Amino acid sequence: RGGSKAQDVKILNFALTLEYLEAAFYEEALAKGRFTAPAARTFAQVVGAHEAAHVEALKQVLGSKAVKPPSFDFQGTTRKQSTFLRTAKVLEDTGVAAYQGQAPRIHQNAVLASAGAILAVEARHAAWVRDLLYAGKSVKPAPEAFSTPKSMSQILSAVEKTGFIKSR
Repeated sequence: RGGSKAQDVKILNFALTLEYLEAAFYEEALAKGRFTAPAARTFAQVVGAHEAAHVEALKQVLGSKAVKPPSFDFQGTTRKQSTFLRTAKVLEDTGVAAYQGQAPRIHQNAVLASAGAILAVEARHAAWVRDLLYAGKSVKPAPEAFSTPKSMSQILSAVEKTGFIKSR
């Protein structure tokens, strides 16, 4: 593996920004969302707690080098259960692709181990939300045998297009 400790800080702050986004999304969904299915509320509660734990873990590792949380506008996507679940799927898939894309660039073994632990949980979130979205349909929670990583610039471009991040 290549890279440096400085690059690891950049990668961790990139991950922290994505985790801030996810944690805030689930927090708002729980505060403002109208859940018609108990399973969807449970998903939001469990995954929201996981994302908040990811934020705290990354902030602890980064210490004073941690970026501050941006402000967000989820544009109503947290209010209706169906829109919430579709948006959660996109966010969780984005998280998986982001962590997978950065793993080969991580320099320190401890950072790689932590990122790998978060990646595994993000993948479980992505499968869980698919299961909720497509229950009773012929769509599989894990549709592909292999996951496609994405670069930092691909992820940042995709997140920027959502308009969810209002300030940095």
